[in-house]
Amino acid sequence: MCMSVEEKGRAEWFTEASLLLAVLFLGTNPVAVKIAVSEVPPLLFVAARFTLAGLLLLVLVLLLRLERPGRRDALSMAAVGLVGVGMNNIAFTLGVSMTTASDTALIYAVVPIWGMLLGLALGLERPTRWGVVGVALAFLGVGVVVYGGLGGGGGTTLKGDLLVVVATVCWGSYAVLSLPLLSRHPPLVVAAYTMLFGGFAAVPFALPDLVSAGLVEPSRGAWEAVAYSTLLVAAFGFYAWQRGVSQVGANRVLVYQYLITLVGVGSGVVMLGEGLTANKILGGTIILGGVYLARR
Repeated sequence: MCMSVEEKGRAEWFTEASLLLAVLFLGTNPVAVKIAVSEVPPLLFVAARFTLAGLLLLVLVLLLRLERPGRRDALSMAAVGLVGVGMNNIAFTLGVSMTTASDTALIYAVVPIWGMLLGLALGLERPTRWGVVGVALAFLGVGVVVYGGLGGGGGTTLKGDLLVVVATVCWGSYAVLSLPLLSRHPPLVVAAYTMLFGGFAAVPFALPDLVSAGLVEPSRGAWEAVAYSTLLVAAFGFYAWQRGVSQVGANRVLVYQYLITLVGVGSGVVMLGEGLTANKILGGTIILGGVYLARR
């Protein structure tokens, strides 16, 4: 059935509003994660966060009576969830615990570059002159941000920044590898199953943390950060982002990726008192310029 002009307008408004909310939640997530893992073991946080978020979305899938994936697609979702959710967020959470929220937001701006490189490797995209220049600039910008972090926390900050780089590779891969699944299944189904499988994949790594977690009672602020990152970022944010990709396309959604970076840096500076150094400004500018050239 064809949608009327009014119905299309409402659908577009809902998509745009959902993406803007996702920008807010995803952009402030490094701050929430940093607060949470200051009192909750990082791997336990990842396992609990995505298992609970995946179960919540799965309940919605069942309530809405959406068609569940067959065995082959379920296995594909498990693989995509392992890399794009499990590995991604283990590296991301450990990285955030070692570096600043603003560094994390800046480095995460390079995610579309990894997606583009994977698309090239799979034959989904063709290299262009500006694309090559953009990739080189984006990586140069990451190098400037990482180098600037060496003056603050030494080796710990460097390890954190490098772990965040690993997370960006996984997240960029997730965006590309989930596209075939989104062509066959609603975004809510893909988000629910990949998130749940990603949470399950992190459980074995989190088991040793259960002992230490029982010795310390997290504060109210830590619990609020856990709830924020689980419900608003993982459950809603991931779903809204995937829905946006499926509705308006990856290139248009890239505009919102820029906004996530700005929100992430701003929230780190305002809420955590992190310094906005010359290296961060220069590196962030180079990264965003490189991403723009690569994806223009």
